[in-house]
Amino acid sequence: METVLLATRNRHKVEEIRAILGAGLRYRLLTDWPDAPSLAETGRTFHDNARLKVLQVLDWLETWETRGGLPGLAGVTWVLADDSGLEVDALGGAPGVDSARFAALDTGAPGNSADADNNAKLLRLLVGVPVGQRRARFRCVLALGRWPSEARAPELYCFEGICEGRIGLEPRGSGGFGYDPLFFPDGFDRTFAELGETVKNRISHRARALAALAAWWRARHGTEAVAGQP
Repeated sequence: METVLLATRNRHKVEEIRAILGAGLRYRLLTDWPDAPSLAETGRTFHDNARLKVLQVLDWLETWETRGGLPGLAGVTWVLADDSGLEVDALGGAPGVDSARFAALDTGAPGNSADADNNAKLLRLLVGVPVGQRRARFRCVLALGRWPSEARAPELYCFEGICEGRIGLEPRGSGGFGYDPLFFPDGFDRTFAELGETVKNRISHRARALAALAAWWRARHGTEAVAGQP
C-alpha cells in the first residue's frame, strides 16, 4: 500500500479526499509534523497554486532526506495538494484563487477569513443581482507529485473538477464549510450545506477532480489500487 502525504491542514478537505479515494491508500497530513512548512499560494490560477504546494512539500521532503530522513516519513511516496475556490460570473470570476481570504482583501488581515465574513462579502457584492444572473461554479485542481528515484525533476500530474451552479440570496443549511450555504449545484434546490456529505462527495468539484485522479491511478496501478468512486 502506497502512502500519500496530503499537503493541507484543512481537515474538511482531508475528510472529503479519504471518503472519495477510499482505503486503497495510506494517508499522512502536514499536521503530523509540527515543523512542516507553511505553504505559499502566490499563483494566480488554481493550477499554479496546486503545483506550487506540491513542489514546496517535495523540496521539504528532499531537504529532510539529505539529513537522514524525518521520523514518520518512511513510506511516503506521493504528495497530493489541491487549490479550489468559487468563481462567480457576475463578479468577473471572483473570488477565484482568493476565495479563502476574500473578506481579508478589504482589511489586509493576514491569513484566511472566517467563512461567515467571506459569505457576507459575497452577498453584499451581489445585492440587486437577480437569480438568473447569479451563475457560479466551484473549481478544484489537484496536483499529485513525487521524486522519481531515476530522475532529478519531479513527476507531476494535475486533475481538474468543476461543479456548476448558482449563488442563493441568503445562507441555507448547517453542513459543509466555506461558501457551501450559498451554493446551489445545478439540478438541486438545496445548497451544498443542506445536501449532506454523501451527496456532496458525489457531485462536488473536489469529488470530480478526485474521480479523475482515481481513474488515472487505477489505469496506472491496477483496478484495486484506489477504492474510490468512479
